[in-house]
Amino acid sequence: MSAIIRKLIVQVDETRMEMGRPVNPPTRRAVAMAVIVNPFAGSYASNLEELMAIGEELGGLLGSKCVEALGIRPEQAQSYGKAAIVGEGGELEHAAAILHPKLGATLRKAVSKGAALVPSSKKIGGIGTAIDVPLGHKDAAFVRSHFDAIEARVADAPRANEIVVAIAVTDSGRPLARVGGLQSHEIKGEDGLR
Repeated sequence: MSAIIRKLIVQVDETRMEMGRPVNPPTRRAVAMAVIVNPFAGSYASNLEELMAIGEELGGLLGSKCVEALGIRPEQAQSYGKAAIVGEGGELEHAAAILHPKLGATLRKAVSKGAALVPSSKKIGGIGTAIDVPLGHKDAAFVRSHFDAIEARVADAPRANEIVVAIAVTDSGRPLARVGGLQSHEIKGEDGLR
């Protein structure tokens, strides 16, 4: 079954200056959000396969929207993350069903690879609730310069019977990163860690 999408939102955050210093090239983060109808709002279901299939659909759709918004080729994506806010008629497990079993595979296709786990967050919330979408390097979790987050929020969602699903993608790490650790040019990309 396909997701019933009420609204799609795509935003790009571009940092050009940090602590009075120019960031050149600017760091760019995109977040794409889908407000979907929760098919299980108001009732308990032991089988959440429908939400897993929706996650699979949204991983590719929202990942592609981010890549497009950044104006990059999929292989130029550097970091990714995912998050979901479930309206009060649902439960936290609904977010888990969307985010974990199948979403990652289609997101990885949208960003051309992605050996590292996709960082995630989830919560229950009402209309206007914000969530931080955690970010990590798509090919190597130990790249500290890419530990980051971007806030996702939809002014009129989630309603009680909805879920806000957010995917974030970047074309770089944090602005002026300098805390050491594995550098992007040192990535082997074999185990998702280094």
